[in-house]
Order: sequence, then C-alpha cells, then structure tokens
Amino acid sequence: MLSLALSLLIASPPNVVIIFCDDLGYGDLSCQGEQRWRTPHLDAMAAEGVRFTDFCVSQPVCSASRASLLTGCYANRLSIHGALGPHAKHGLSASETTLAELCKSRGYATAIHGKWHLGHLPPFLPTRHGFDEFSGIPYSNDMWPSHPEAKKGTYPPLPFFENEEVVRVQPDQRSFTTGFTDRTIAFIRQSHAAEKPFFAYLAHPMPHVPLFVSESGDGLSGDGVLGDVIAEIDRGVGQILDALKELGIDENTLVVFTSDNGPWLSYGDHAGTTAGLREGKGTTFEGGIRVPCIARWPGTIPAGRVSGVHWMTIDVLPTVAALIDAPLPDHPIDGRDATAVLLDEKDASPPRPTSAFYYHTGHLEAVRKGQWKLHLPHTYRTMQGQPQGGGGKPGRYRWDAKIEEALFDLESDPYERHDVAIAHPDVVRELREVAEDWRARLGDTLTGRTGSEVRPAGQIDPPAN
Repeated sequence: MLSLALSLLIASPPNVVIIFCDDLGYGDLSCQGEQRWRTPHLDAMAAEGVRFTDFCVSQPVCSASRASLLTGCYANRLSIHGALGPHAKHGLSASETTLAELCKSRGYATAIHGKWHLGHLPPFLPTRHGFDEFSGIPYSNDMWPSHPEAKKGTYPPLPFFENEEVVRVQPDQRSFTTGFTDRTIAFIRQSHAAEKPFFAYLAHPMPHVPLFVSESGDGLSGDGVLGDVIAEIDRGVGQILDALKELGIDENTLVVFTSDNGPWLSYGDHAGTTAGLREGKGTTFEGGIRVPCIARWPGTIPAGRVSGVHWMTIDVLPTVAALIDAPLPDHPIDGRDATAVLLDEKDASPPRPTSAFYYHTGHLEAVRKGQWKLHLPHTYRTMQGQPQGGGGKPGRYRWDAKIEEALFDLESDPYERHDVAIAHPDVVRELREVAEDWRARLGDTLTGRTGSEVRPAGQIDPPAN
C-alpha cells in the first residue's frame, strides 16, 4: 500500500535533476570533510536536504556505473563492462529501459548534457534511449590523442555531439563544466516555459582527468586545478538551484548529486580523496564504490538530515518510478524502491536484502548484507608503496595486490582495516551463500560461472573492409 505522503506526491509528480560527476571522491566536498577547499553550494544543498554517508555505485568504473544508474540493473546483467572506448562496437541495448524512457512515459521532457559513455555509435546514443536532447562527449575526456598513458594513435580526436551529429572534434575542455551547466539550466527554463515536467541529467566529465577549468573558475578554490574544478562544479550546482527558485519550481523538483565512482588515485595531486576509505576507483573496496550523495527537495525531504542507510545507484530508477507513478520495466531489474529512505519515512530500512559488487569483465569481488561485507579472493590494483603521479601525469599502480576471503563490519570499520572472519564464521557462511546466489543469477568470471539472467549488450558488426 502506498503511504499517504507518496500518494500525494504522485498527484503532482516532481521534476528530476541528477548531477553525476566523474571520479569525484567520497571526501572531496567540504561537507564530507575536505579542508583544502570549500564547496559552499553543495554544503547548503546538504543542509537543505539529506546527505547520505553509505551510498554506493554498483561498479567502480565509468560505463558500468552509468549503465546501473540509468537502468536500475547491475551492469553485468546488461553485459556492459569497464569503460567503453572509441573502438567499441557495442553499447546499451535498445531493449533496456532507461530513466529517460521511464520519465517520457509520463510526459516528461528529457535531456542529457555532458558525458554519455554507453556507446558512441548511432544505435547507442542518448537520443535512441529516451533523451530528447544531448550535447557532450560519448566517452571519457581522456580518450583523445593527448592521453598520457596511451600509445600514439590509440585514440582518435575527441568528438563533441549535438544530439546525433558530431559538430566539432577536440573541443575546448575549459568550457565543459560551465557549458554543460548552462545548457542544463536552459533546458530547465525551456521545459518550464512549455509547462512540461522534466528530467535533466547533468553528467559532468570532471573531475576525471585531464582537468580543465574556465577562465572565471581559474583560482576559484585557492588550491590548484583540482580544487578549482570541484569549486566550479559546486558553483554550477548553486546556479541550478537558483534557477529552480527563480522559476518557482524549487519545491516541485528533486535534485540528486552524486558520482560514478571513487577517485583515480594514480593521478596524485589531480585525484580526489576518499576521507580514509580503502583504495579508490577500479577496486571494490569502499574507496572505489562509496560516493558522495546529496538529495534535496524542499518541503518533501526533511532538511538537515544525515542518513547512514545503505542504498545504491541501481535504486534510483525504481525510486523515481514510484515518485512519478511510472511502470517499471517488464524485464528484471536489480534496484528497489528507496522512497522511504529518501523521504525519511518511519522505520525506513535498506531497500535490498543484499548487495553485490562486480568489477572488470564480471568479476564478483564482494557481497554485502547489512553491516557485513565479504570480500571474495581477488587481485586488485593499489598505489600503496608506489610513487604518486603529479601535474596530470599518473603514477604506476601495482597490480599484484591480493585479498583472500575477508569479512568486514562496515558499521564499526568502514575503512576495511580489520578482517573479522574468524570471529564470525556464521556470517561468513551466510555471505558465501549470498555470493553463490549472485553467481547463479549474474555469473562470475573469477570462478567461471555463467549467470542465468544475463542479457546481451547491443551489438554492431564491424564494417566490411
């Protein structure tokens, strides 16, 4: 049965704005503990809404993380792995239902400005997946000829799209953060003028390296280019919230701010921080998967709340579906409705009984139930003991680090320092069974398992010579 609060919301469904940063670390906002620079607009957004301290992505890498946000599915269910590059011949399947398509089913205008990264070929572009408009790049901003780690000729010039047309190559990245913010605000104004509800997806390409900042943002933080980039993102958030207030739709708009994974630690002073969480991007330790998340909806989300309830990007789609009274996809999804968590309804609890954390080409590396997280044996990359990168040049990861089966109590040890498996054998046995269930359903390339519920990605045959 719907709660009274949710029933009232459905009678006047909200606009939705999702701001999705790239490689922003858990500790990179001043409301999350950052001391080198300030993020006053995001701090204010948290004070006016809710800040979640246990919000996670499903995979700590670009394409997989975005697939999960937009479909409500673990990315390996969709056969989307890693970070799709300019030579990929696959992308998000047309048979999947995105947040944009969900919103369009309820009459919403939809737009994405920024980074897509779910396939750069025509059948996979945002305009084929429910978005009315798209401006931006099809994959990461480092996938261009100047990539510091790629051999010469690896990447073609970076394309910039307007809808389905490449309008220029090698765009000036100094205009990315301000430009995509401005386009998002213009879309909000246009939708409001047309009296249409809207879903705006602002997918910032940064603070993923290479870092660029506008002329007006240069020196904004007083602490180097990384701080300037984050300060410019923060300033843009303030501009979006100001526009909503100016238009008189502030109290009818849900705004969610988060990131696709943790920081890319090998870049040293061009990488963010995890506030002490273990490791970073490219690992399933908390520093790779736990990200900042702030939600604001004046008059509906109680102000000034800090919530430690665990939920994930895969829960965003079913939560929005509940808020706008849209039907869920016909095919299975992994996310669950988290409106009670979002709205702070009485006795709100985590939306799912268990969580799975995959990486690479479908490696099941960790599972979670409640406060308990079990790492399964796997190797991982680390910068421990390695020289840090600097000035936009990366250091070198060690790729031989390995963790054996290990149990962590995230309630008392979110930093994953103390393996308590010996003290809790019953919990270990239970989580092994959880892992077996996910292997049966979604597979596990580490143990050679094929999942019974995995669906194929969209495919394009290579062109004939």
